[in-house]
Amino acid sequence: MATTTRIDMRIDKSVKAAAEKAAALKGMKSLTEYVVRLIEKDAESVIRQHESITIKDDVFDRFIAACDAADAPNKKLREAMEFAKDQGIL
Repeated sequence: MATTTRIDMRIDKSVKAAAEKAAALKGMKSLTEYVVRLIEKDAESVIRQHESITIKDDVFDRFIAACDAADAPNKKLREAMEFAKDQGIL
């Protein structure tokens, strides 16, 4: 069984009425189901936008060329990478 938690919200009556109507029109069992699906969809989109980057091919090619031409990482850069790993960033 999934663990659940509660979110308490106060919203305008007209917003609630519109959400209830939309939930019914989509054949959902409850307003909660409708709101949860909206939150899930939006959260996935927002997270995806902030965790990825899209660049043009030529920009990527220039980045890779710069990486290939770079010197070996110095001590400070290696320490920064270790720090990032320790923090769970990498």
